[in-house]
Amino acid sequence: MADLARLAGLSKITVSRALGDSPLVNPETRERIRELAQKHGYKFNISARNLRLRHSHTVAVIVEMKPSSDRTMFDPYPLGLLGGISQELTAAGYSVLLTTRQGAAVAAVQAADGLILLGQGVHQDAVHRFHKLGVPMVVWGAGLKGDSHVVVGSDNRLGGAVVAEYFFRLGRRRPVFIGNPSHPEIHERLNGFVAALGAHAIKPLLMRRDEFTPDSGTGAVHSLHARGVDFDAIFACSDLLAMGAIRGIQEVGRSVPGDVSVVGYDDMPLGASFLPALSSVHQDWQEGGILLARKVLALIRGESAASETLPVSLVVRST
Repeated sequence: MADLARLAGLSKITVSRALGDSPLVNPETRERIRELAQKHGYKFNISARNLRLRHSHTVAVIVEMKPSSDRTMFDPYPLGLLGGISQELTAAGYSVLLTTRQGAAVAAVQAADGLILLGQGVHQDAVHRFHKLGVPMVVWGAGLKGDSHVVVGSDNRLGGAVVAEYFFRLGRRRPVFIGNPSHPEIHERLNGFVAALGAHAIKPLLMRRDEFTPDSGTGAVHSLHARGVDFDAIFACSDLLAMGAIRGIQEVGRSVPGDVSVVGYDDMPLGASFLPALSSVHQDWQEGGILLARKVLALIRGESAASETLPVSLVVRST
């Protein structure tokens, strides 16, 4: 901070206030100092500040999603993860501060001792954004080469592969994948799906959909039908997409699973009660949440923590 103050020709307290978005510093000066900080790789060390002022004993949990009427905060993602996180952190004497990406700029989040990010964002943009806070961070998602942060997640590649093998055993030869592979987790599911099918000389069709909602799944099927695409299996990257796809299949006069087999991902309770009951790849949300909390607590204590991948399984029901 002293270096930045010297470069900017300002006092250290002005630099500190500018980096903290204080209204006591005019917008032009705040922007100039931010640009200077970025140019020189300066990262505000909130961990050091908290150590000096005593820890807040708070962990911020940021959900990287935009809740909607179709995709709510009380779905298993993120609610199942939050259950495990809250259980572990509360037992350790920590408070949990829950917010979405849009609310992550508040001072309480930036003053937290640690951060758990649920979701990496498209092309890991959420990870890059919150890494700049400079606090111990653990991410729910897919581990990637060169990660500098700890990642906990399910074996997404295996999830895609088991669905591919299941379709092959059923005799399905014209499969479709619905989802947005710009998300690291979805990318891994697609890779596993493509690789396993490729071993049988089958190439799936990708239907890219940015929204993981029932309406998006229905729209994908209607688009396939309108283009005259011949398909006999759908692997959707989420259960909500899969349920919407089933509705779309029925609306175009085809049956599930007679004409088209459908498998989702997440194994939501709603999928089990859906008609027909949805086949899906199961993830252990509770265990994932517990691991996220344990690893961020270890980092806060200055201990080492490693990324970890949880197993998945295919739950076959009626689709």
